[in-house]
Amino acid sequence: MRGLHVAADATVDVTLTVNGRTVTVAVSPRTTLSDVLRDRLGLTGTHVGCEHGVCGMCTVLLDGEAVRACLLFAVQCEGVALTTVEGLGSADDQHPLQEAFSHHHGLQCGFCTPGMLMSAYDLLAGGTYAEDNLPEDMSGVLCRCTGYRGILAAVADVAREHPDGVPPPRAAVPPALVGRSGSVSVGATLTSGERKSARSPEEITVPSGPPTVTVEVRRALASPVDDVWTVLADMDRLAACLPGAEMTADLGDDRYRGRAVVALGPVSLRFEGLAHVVERDDTKRRMRVLAQGADRGGSSTQAVIRLAADPAPDGGTTLWADADVHLTGRIAQFGRALAGDVSRRLFEQFADAVDEAARTGEAPTRRSSPLRLLLAGLTTRLRRLLQRPR
Repeated sequence: MRGLHVAADATVDVTLTVNGRTVTVAVSPRTTLSDVLRDRLGLTGTHVGCEHGVCGMCTVLLDGEAVRACLLFAVQCEGVALTTVEGLGSADDQHPLQEAFSHHHGLQCGFCTPGMLMSAYDLLAGGTYAEDNLPEDMSGVLCRCTGYRGILAAVADVAREHPDGVPPPRAAVPPALVGRSGSVSVGATLTSGERKSARSPEEITVPSGPPTVTVEVRRALASPVDDVWTVLADMDRLAACLPGAEMTADLGDDRYRGRAVVALGPVSLRFEGLAHVVERDDTKRRMRVLAQGADRGGSSTQAVIRLAADPAPDGGTTLWADADVHLTGRIAQFGRALAGDVSRRLFEQFADAVDEAARTGEAPTRRSSPLRLLLAGLTTRLRRLLQRPR
């Protein structure tokens, strides 16, 4: 990658070996290795603490040498071999270091454990181990909780049991965690056309675990239910009602490609994604949509969205909008509460836009302000805190 010039909004294909598997990932120039491991490959055993290379929590092995994953850009890792704590061993095939940590209960909360394990492996594999210097040699990871003495005892035990050198990593990658993002391909090096296809999947996968945010919005609209459903059933008009969204291609079979801009104060995310209408009942006015998107910085979102329109007694419409939203990357760092408030605000603005489009027969004219959207979410959070009983 020496001498490579990349535009700020462009991506680079980086191929590296992670725990014995070849992986190609499209990254922006400023994406860190720790973000790729956690948010793109799903290898969340690499913990991120200070993000300044001080605490040692994100220690991994690069070509056999211990490095701080938060200090490396992913584009610097072309062609390297990485080992994370997942590659050290698995629950069914533990590395001797993992067994010793368990035996000596070398942990408290466990947050420092991956960094301690990888630092201990680097120490023992390097042939420089000396028991008298062990506390100093392990000082690169800052935690000193009540499990610290157990950690030192575990490392000393493994050194005594393996005087000729610590066994190599097991390279035990959990297959379900590799290729978590659509911009990752696993296996042999791909052609440019295959990599483009890998970055633009035609199938939507929604995580099986609990969602980051669950949104439930009920909105009373003035427009008649048939007019509202006409908007919802037309994907062009529906997309025009979503704040910051734009449909770019109709792929057929109720599949659509589009982009969306989500700006929360100083953080602006530009998602490229897919939507698939998997259920539509025009008689009952019900719809279920799967959606997913990813931005160049590694943030991604997947959602199961349910829309429904029911006639109201006053001649208007009750719009139902429910969603299970899964977030990873920077967008997930806002926290569940704030992310939930912002998501609900987005759906409320969507409902207002649908009402306007149903009333006028044209695309909505009102657009949300990113700053006002963030302030509205913060105001809602503050109001709830002030209303709590003391």
